[in-house]
Amino acid sequence: MSTEPNPSGPVHQVKTCLPAWGVADLPEPDPPTWRNWRAFIGPGIVMMGIQIGGGEWLVGPEVTAKYGGGLMWIATIAILVQVFYNMECGRYALYCGEPIMTGFLRSPPGPRFWVGVFLLLSITALIPGLSTQAASILASIIRDRPVGEEDRALVMGLAYACYALIVLPVLVGGKIYNMLQAVMTVKIAIVLGFCLLAGVMWVDARHWGDVMRGFVSVGNVPVSDGAGGEVVVNAFTHYAREGHWPVIALANIAVLGAFAGYAGGGGIANSTYSNYVRDKGWGMGARVGAIPSAIGGRDVKLSHLGKVFALTQENLRRWKGWWRYIVVDQVFIWAPGCFVGMALPALLSLQFTPHSPVFQDKVRWEQSRAAAARPTPATPTPATATNAPPAATGDPFRWAQPMIMADGMRHSPQFSPRAQQWMWLVVSLVGLVVLLPSQMSIAEDISRRWTDAVWSANPGVRDRWPDHKVGRIYYTILGVYVVWCLFALYLFSRIGHPKMMVMIIANMGNLTLGITAFYILRINTRLLPPALRPRWYHRAGLIACGVFYLGLAVLVFIQTQWPYIKGLLF
Repeated sequence: MSTEPNPSGPVHQVKTCLPAWGVADLPEPDPPTWRNWRAFIGPGIVMMGIQIGGGEWLVGPEVTAKYGGGLMWIATIAILVQVFYNMECGRYALYCGEPIMTGFLRSPPGPRFWVGVFLLLSITALIPGLSTQAASILASIIRDRPVGEEDRALVMGLAYACYALIVLPVLVGGKIYNMLQAVMTVKIAIVLGFCLLAGVMWVDARHWGDVMRGFVSVGNVPVSDGAGGEVVVNAFTHYAREGHWPVIALANIAVLGAFAGYAGGGGIANSTYSNYVRDKGWGMGARVGAIPSAIGGRDVKLSHLGKVFALTQENLRRWKGWWRYIVVDQVFIWAPGCFVGMALPALLSLQFTPHSPVFQDKVRWEQSRAAAARPTPATPTPATATNAPPAATGDPFRWAQPMIMADGMRHSPQFSPRAQQWMWLVVSLVGLVVLLPSQMSIAEDISRRWTDAVWSANPGVRDRWPDHKVGRIYYTILGVYVVWCLFALYLFSRIGHPKMMVMIIANMGNLTLGITAFYILRINTRLLPPALRPRWYHRAGLIACGVFYLGLAVLVFIQTQWPYIKGLLF
């Protein structure tokens, strides 16, 4: 580590596994006034639009329909710790104009090692779960009912069409980031606008109170009710009253893990915030460039490596202005947007999901499964006792998970028969707006991440490819990725189902988020100059993020996978 002299001031350079950064002055940020409000709008909006997806529309309604609003505090913890994660990704990009992925490649033992690690951590991005859920919605509209196992061929056929559709917007926009910002802004307006209108007009006040209290009810946990179901109690209140901690019911821990994983964002996708900071042109991103689109992006260039600034008083003053952009973006735009994005679908779920025959089948199926697990000879067979379908039929949400709110509205006595049909269709279409752009962003994210890795880490590419040719690598990777996802759709059409995809993606993402949180802390406390490193509370937030998500990943693994591994080993 050294602070090298420079005509304009000292430059902090650390020896890494990639060539040294270039040097340039930090640009002047626009002043934080209402007149310049558009300068503050960008990465947080894109991230919020991307992340209103699986958690809010798929897993969130399942959790709130089963437990009420009592477990919303899990989303609170998840969103708050992700704020620190995102801000530290943004810190790195502001300083050098590189995405945090390149920071990993700069770290020992070097790019080859980290490419292997991130290939493993990116496995969940190879599963096109959201587009398959969107295909379930389309198939349900065609069948005029929530789909099931008997509709497998139709759903998986539509999944191919949905996946082909989501790639088209990535081709246009000059900078790909500009396209993402436009698409996600429209998505947020449609989804949150509809949910807010529906919540104000048709959701009971008690449900509003239930959800709002749930966000701050830290310590609420599910416990068995003794009759095959679960209820929510507060662990601290239970301890004060009973003198011991409650026994947490872990039968649905994978669903709760997925709920936390999808709340806000989750997985390695959060690290892409640094890419968006660069492509928006914040901080040193303005000196580095962006990834161009295939159509309209000829004049957009991207440097192979980042640039840092001399540690002069003027540049440090500008740094404080740019850091204010990150704070406003995360604390006043992204985090509140995530809370709203979790709360509004939860309200609709509490109000309407109980009316859904699919949800009622789900309740009976869980009761049947719990009754079958109780070793009581006198207990009647589950199907006789509860009129539930046989356990062999499986979870009713396997195929119909994205339709439970639409199905609940269709059967709600609040609406006339004609209004029920309209609500079924409208909510189904809103579900498509939720899921398809988020799947598009996943395809864009994986292509962007590996483009940056190749662009920065490969010496041959650095030496031979000019700055305006980065799009060729991006679209080559995108093409390979699309082909793979079509193959993955075929595999899941044979052995899986849409809900399995969502559960795997979310819970594997928890492991990734937990691991990378600790290493981002290492990068920002080693590669950045002392004056720009995270303060103690930012470090504590990153550590909390790592502990929270790694803890969830371990808990889900012990509950769902360890019994099988133990059986094989012992």
